[in-house]
Amino acid sequence: MSAAPLVGYSSSGSEDEAEAAAVGRTKAGSGGRRCGQSPLPSQRFPVPDSVLNMFSSTEEGPEDDSAKHGGRIRTFPHERGNWATHIYIPYEAKEEFLDLLDLLLPRAQMFMPRLVRMEEFHLSLSQSVVLRHHWILPFVQVLKDRMASFQRFFFSANRVKIYTNQEKTRTFIGLEVSSGHAQFLDLVSEVDRVMKEFDLTTFYQDPSFHVSLAWCVGDARLQLEGQCLQELQEIVDEFEDSEMLLRVLAEQVRCKSGNKFFSMPLK
Repeated sequence: MSAAPLVGYSSSGSEDEAEAAAVGRTKAGSGGRRCGQSPLPSQRFPVPDSVLNMFSSTEEGPEDDSAKHGGRIRTFPHERGNWATHIYIPYEAKEEFLDLLDLLLPRAQMFMPRLVRMEEFHLSLSQSVVLRHHWILPFVQVLKDRMASFQRFFFSANRVKIYTNQEKTRTFIGLEVSSGHAQFLDLVSEVDRVMKEFDLTTFYQDPSFHVSLAWCVGDARLQLEGQCLQELQEIVDEFEDSEMLLRVLAEQVRCKSGNKFFSMPLK
């Protein structure tokens, strides 16, 4: 079995964390006493818990509980001031598209029950990379300049395909682009130029542009390729007006950095 194509996803962006300062203690000097006189007992009053809890002796890192986001694992460690950044074309799901997904997902879950639907749909133009917070706006401005000359275009995505992320910790069911591939390559070429300017990782050498429909934790290629893949493709091919439904107009490029979104309309 050939290896599934790779897709780059990151679990979350970066958030500023509160810093805690350690409090040092100072030693009091001992006072003089008369000869033969016993030292006076030092009287210490306990510090209230409410005061002690105001300070922390160590700086705590961000909580990274994968159980809180479906078992997903970060593709790179969280650091203060780092923002996960991703460039893509958004895919606005119409009602008919969701109807098709309502047929595909239950069938796929017969082979892999832990599959869940994607919360939003897009086609990636970059891997997930890390940007320092102060580089976000300069990065976006350069990206906007690069995208300014591109025109809108139609593409079709109607081939069911199984993908994994680079670490093979997640598996995706996607619809691969079957027309419009050349336009996607042109966009990626300019996105890669921006990445190189900021010393960031470029996109995959031979990308498979696609819309991810559902995902699960772990490497589920064995369960989803073969019979499952064949049945899913039959559902797509037999769905009413699927050819028109899965023909989409690309109207904008979007950049997500942490919790910030930047849109770049195509001409």
